[in-house]
Amino acid sequence: MIKKIKQIFKIKIFYLILIITFNSYSYSIENKIILKINNNIITNIDVDNEVIYLKTLNPNLRDLKTEKIYEIAKNSLIRENIKKIEIKKNELNAINQEYLENIIENIYKNIGLSSKQEFKNYLKTSNIDLKTIEKKLEVEAQWNGLIFNKFRSKIKIDKLKISEEIKSTESINSYFLYEILFDAKNNEDAKKKFDQIIKSIDENGIENTASIFSLSDSSKTGGKLGWIKENSLSKKISKELKNVQTKQTTKPILIPGGFLILYVKDIKKIEEEIDFEKEYSQRIRSLQNLQLNQYSNVYFNKIKRNLTIYEQ
Repeated sequence: MIKKIKQIFKIKIFYLILIITFNSYSYSIENKIILKINNNIITNIDVDNEVIYLKTLNPNLRDLKTEKIYEIAKNSLIRENIKKIEIKKNELNAINQEYLENIIENIYKNIGLSSKQEFKNYLKTSNIDLKTIEKKLEVEAQWNGLIFNKFRSKIKIDKLKISEEIKSTESINSYFLYEILFDAKNNEDAKKKFDQIIKSIDENGIENTASIFSLSDSSKTGGKLGWIKENSLSKKISKELKNVQTKQTTKPILIPGGFLILYVKDIKKIEEEIDFEKEYSQRIRSLQNLQLNQYSNVYFNKIKRNLTIYEQ
């Protein structure tokens, strides 16, 4: 009887060890480190969560193959962690809540929702909560603040010229735009990547192509910029857009930080009476943001080159 009890006890111990070993193995699989950026680690669970986040912001991603979405999510986390490292290094303060609310509003309007409550309900369907979204958007907001503080003195805007242009304007074009920013070693490499991007737009659509190829932060929302008036753009970009019809892209435009492609979804002519103060403020803000985005891309690439990125 005692011998039998000992045998049962040994069997139970064996199964207990087996269960513990299996659970440990499963846990290690689930939490496998796939990337290290300096001391910051990225696990496959992080990537899985990023996939959910990106699909929430750009539902069109669901049309892509799983491995392609996984790669997009991984690159997104690399960019986020590089920004976190620089934000921590500069000891930035928490962002203003009102500013964060404005960013959130732009996000949910971009996906066709009209209120924050609708956005919360939408997030529930993807098993993601608003706090998670806010935490990630706060990184972007702090990064934008960092770029503004570093480069605002370098922004060049001819305010007198803008004022004169507004007063003399009777009608202008407005473009519904998507952007794709990419880097290339030389013009030949740029042409090769441009051909790949055009092919991808035909196969996957502009929004998924922006998520795949674009280095811009707008890639998270499919590269969408929305309606932009031609006089809110630089002369170089406006000139390129005049040669483009709807459902077409510009040729690669060389800007600080890489090559820019703009996809024109729609064009409309605006002939309404202009509110000078409103128009003036919008143009100043648009040109300021354009220059800051260029500085942001250049600065980001500089930081990235100085970091150690190890992929396992």
